[in-house]
Amino acid sequence: MPTRKYTYYDYTISLCPECLKRIDAKIVFEDDNVYMLKRCPEHGASKVLIADDIAYYKNIRNYNKPSETPYTFNTKTHYGCPYDCGLCPDHEQHSCLSIIEITDRCNLTCPTCYAGSSPTYGRHRTLEEVKTMLDTIVKNEKEPDVVQISGGEPTLHPQFFEILDYAKTLPIKHLMVNTNGIEIAKDFEFAKRLKGYAPDFEIYLQFDSFKDEALMALRGANLKKIREKALEHLNALNLSTTLVVTLQKGLNDDEMGEIIHYALQQQCVRGVTFQPTQIAGRFSNFNPEKDRITLTEVRRKIIEQTKLFTPDDLIPVPCNPDALVMGYVLKLAGNTFPLTRYINPADLLDNSRNTIVYEQDEALHLKLLDVFSTGTSTDKAATELHQLLCCLPFVEAPNLSYDNLFRVIIMQFIDAYNFDVRAIKKSCVHIVNKDNTIIPFETMNLFYRDDKQKQLEDLKLKTV
Repeated sequence: MPTRKYTYYDYTISLCPECLKRIDAKIVFEDDNVYMLKRCPEHGASKVLIADDIAYYKNIRNYNKPSETPYTFNTKTHYGCPYDCGLCPDHEQHSCLSIIEITDRCNLTCPTCYAGSSPTYGRHRTLEEVKTMLDTIVKNEKEPDVVQISGGEPTLHPQFFEILDYAKTLPIKHLMVNTNGIEIAKDFEFAKRLKGYAPDFEIYLQFDSFKDEALMALRGANLKKIREKALEHLNALNLSTTLVVTLQKGLNDDEMGEIIHYALQQQCVRGVTFQPTQIAGRFSNFNPEKDRITLTEVRRKIIEQTKLFTPDDLIPVPCNPDALVMGYVLKLAGNTFPLTRYINPADLLDNSRNTIVYEQDEALHLKLLDVFSTGTSTDKAATELHQLLCCLPFVEAPNLSYDNLFRVIIMQFIDAYNFDVRAIKKSCVHIVNKDNTIIPFETMNLFYRDDKQKQLEDLKLKTV
């Protein structure tokens, strides 16, 4: 009998990358890779690489956990995912990370920018608009896990600090500012004002590369000195910081290990987040046919380049295992100890057992005892590390602080090419739209920004 050259594994709903119409898709295994096969009646067939590690892709399903929903849904389910975002009752995950874009404006015009920001694009939101957006998050979540103030470049907003003041009056567990770091690098007094919002406050600092050519391709400017100066100020204040790397194959994917090791040497840095480029907004120096990089490729290269992690240290995040990977490291007296290998998936999915017990590793246990004997001070973060991300296990180490924790996150923002409705329904990174609906990050950039609305309305009409 004739045999196909692939092994059929699963079925899902995807999008045509040309017209964004919902279409059927097959998940298949071929030549040790995972592909999505789909066909649009108008634009023909397409084949997209979605993973280069079949075993990891299969294992993702072992990390699914019961859905946690918001307290309030904002739209009705009518046209079907992803045309009802807001969040609709058919969505399967609350907002682990809620993003508020307080301005469209930016002091850069990056060739890669999912929001298409620039110095002349759009406008600043008013203070009242921003307050309403924040209130909407609180209404949905009651006690939001993480809220990120973003843009554009949020530090340009004329009422930036008033916005932070208001956010700190709300029951938000952890507040972040997403920034390119220019204002922090220029003005140490500006950075000192930011320190005043600690604890439970963090800088999400754009940090793509050490290479001039990569920075020019991604940001249109050589920002290496800016990054160094910003980190100098943040280190001086020990202001919690995450380095954020936009990844592009063949451009900066060879630097992941170097960036992680560099970050581990910075007192203020609590982790690195890697984000493969999403085909949305502006992507001037990006060819979808050859520059895409999958989540599993990023994971594999981190393991190869750092020599710090094993495959057991970089695992799916249960709230959205298709799109998120996490790995945690304990920093002690200049040494690093990977933590995630101690997590049993069954325990991770059961909050009643969601605790790392260090006694499983005698060397690590002795090192912890040595640190405890020094009388290291306790702070609030030590008992709440598990709240910084919904799936971080409780760390049973009362004499340690957030300073001792380092995380590596891979955050794959799905686009029309690799769109999988199963993962979209589990999206937990959400943006508050201008109409105060709450939109998954992926669908926001595909359908719900200003220039996308007409196409969305046309697609809705075709589904009726």
